[in-house]
Amino acid sequence: MASGIITLTTDFGLDDHYAGVMKGVIAGIHPVATIIDITHEVGCYGVAKAAFVVAQLHAFYPPETVHVVVVDPGVGGERRPLLAEAAGQFFVAPDNGVLSQVYERTQHQVRHIDTERWALRPTSKTFHGRDVFAPVAAWLAAGTAAAEFGPLVDKYVRLDRTTPTFVEAGRWRGKVLNVDRFGNIVTSFPAELLDESPTDFRILAGKLEVLETASTYAKASPSTAFVIAGSGGFLEISINQESAAAAAGVKIGDSVELVFSQANG
Repeated sequence: MASGIITLTTDFGLDDHYAGVMKGVIAGIHPVATIIDITHEVGCYGVAKAAFVVAQLHAFYPPETVHVVVVDPGVGGERRPLLAEAAGQFFVAPDNGVLSQVYERTQHQVRHIDTERWALRPTSKTFHGRDVFAPVAAWLAAGTAAAEFGPLVDKYVRLDRTTPTFVEAGRWRGKVLNVDRFGNIVTSFPAELLDESPTDFRILAGKLEVLETASTYAKASPSTAFVIAGSGGFLEISINQESAAAAAGVKIGDSVELVFSQANG
């Protein structure tokens, strides 16, 4: 049975009417839906940022929650609207890679939404959040079966994989998955490494070579970059009360490297 919960993740911000109009469309179709704002402050066109956000949130919601992700620089073009089912949840989003980390980490199936049947009329060329994604989310949350929205597809846009890759003995290359508002750098290296070998590696990120580790921010040396196990299950690079990202000069999608000591090879 549908949970009746709909989450919204967008780059719309809060200065304009866009997020509020989406909520109005949902309320008109399914008045008792619970609408939860994850964030409307994803940076403009921040597809990679949104991919990280949505992959982090879904495990904490009840089964059959509907997650709407509208970061859509290709709106009105050839990209398709999609409905994905993964981890017992629904994801409604454009086919631009914004669900890449969900695809990467979970079994899933993906449908091409039939806009002739489900979009509002008239359908804007510039606001599919209102005219396509919001109504589909509302009908899903109200209990309409996923199969009603369109056919299964097996080809859809994926961003480059985030899983670390082997470079050479003792060296792995990962990515910056996120830079949060505090300037912490979330890498794609698993946090378990800190338990397994807490002093046997260093991370190279832009201008930083990070050797120190800490179990909490308070235990880190002042003004020194350190590695910490982040809440999302990844190693993070931080500087207590300073921006590690600014110090390193890195952004989402940049490469980072993890280098083990010779003893740990």
